[in-house]
Amino acid sequence: MDLQLKGRYAVVSGSTAGIGFATACVLASEGAVVCINGRTQASVDQAISRLITQMPDALVRGVVADLGTAEGSAHLVEECKQADILVNNLGIYEPKVFEEIPDEDWERLFQINVMSGVRLSRAALPNMKQRGFGRIIFVSSESGLNPPPEMVHYGMTKSAQLSISRALAESTQGTGVTVNSVLPGPTRTEGSRSFTERLAREQGIDEAQVERNYFAIERPGSLLARFIAPQEIATTIAYLCSPLSIATNGAAIRAEGGLVRSIV
Repeated sequence: MDLQLKGRYAVVSGSTAGIGFATACVLASEGAVVCINGRTQASVDQAISRLITQMPDALVRGVVADLGTAEGSAHLVEECKQADILVNNLGIYEPKVFEEIPDEDWERLFQINVMSGVRLSRAALPNMKQRGFGRIIFVSSESGLNPPPEMVHYGMTKSAQLSISRALAESTQGTGVTVNSVLPGPTRTEGSRSFTERLAREQGIDEAQVERNYFAIERPGSLLARFIAPQEIATTIAYLCSPLSIATNGAAIRAEGGLVRSIV
């Protein structure tokens, strides 16, 4: 399917690895001009090199910016003013007992996971409305609907993204702009790979068994019963970036492997 993205300019935050990098690759493969973002020049350069190796004709540029602060976001904000597509992918998480989460950790996750998307969307949305086309995607999580007790502060940020996304969509009526959220479940990112590798070493079993144990014990509700590949999330995001998705606006699209049992 042609997603009609050729020549569109896409900014993907936190896109040097994981879902962000996979999204950049899918959008580039559809002909979009892609801006990759990371916190260091080395990580951005490496991501661009990987993408170009896969797709020599891809149109890609990089912007180094730490989006955890307003000052760090300023450079990428300028790119967002030109963007047809903005994917607010940047996010961090950390398991921590609620009673042991200091104010600083709540603030850090809120600044990175929530305010980065607020700042970039604030820059992108007016020009999208003026041009009559735009796509803003917040990469939230099933944790936004099922807040995890082992990382309450993370779940809070993911719920906040859902609220912001829906509210912004309300402001786009009749403009040709859409704002949606995507809710991934447990995904095979660098973090989950390190987690399963460590458990495999500690328990003396292979990683495949670690993964089976994890889904049997920790995530028994997953209908997929395995980690989701980043590209399997990225293809959903890419569709929502397409002109073909115009009828989907203000939605929270699940790509969580069936973990969420509610039908609304």
